[in-house]
Amino acid sequence: MPKMRYVILQQHQELQFVEMPEEYAYQLSALNLRLNKEIDKLTADNVPDLPLAVAECDALELLREGYVLESGLGYINRLENAFASIQEKEYPLISLLTEIRALQAQLEQWYEEEEEGVH
Repeated sequence: MPKMRYVILQQHQELQFVEMPEEYAYQLSALNLRLNKEIDKLTADNVPDLPLAVAECDALELLREGYVLESGLGYINRLENAFASIQEKEYPLISLLTEIRALQAQLEQWYEEEEEGVH
């Protein structure tokens, strides 16, 4: 079974839990921090409200009902959809989308290889 890490995100008072392949967890955290740093520069009306990565851990056991563990690919797909729908005119949004899509492609390949038993 592959080694997974968990990225904990906070959006206002809500926590989100994302399960990532160990080798990509740091990339998700770094991407999240970069997006949060750059999002204030966007001038479009439909800029998503992003959570902030607050922690990573090797083991996670959710103890409260209502919390959901989301796959890394599911999370990055939602993130890509949110950023792809932004109608930005002033800021070079393409650079942020490129970073999101690069991680998305890596995760898609990882999950594909995992299904085929390559790892």
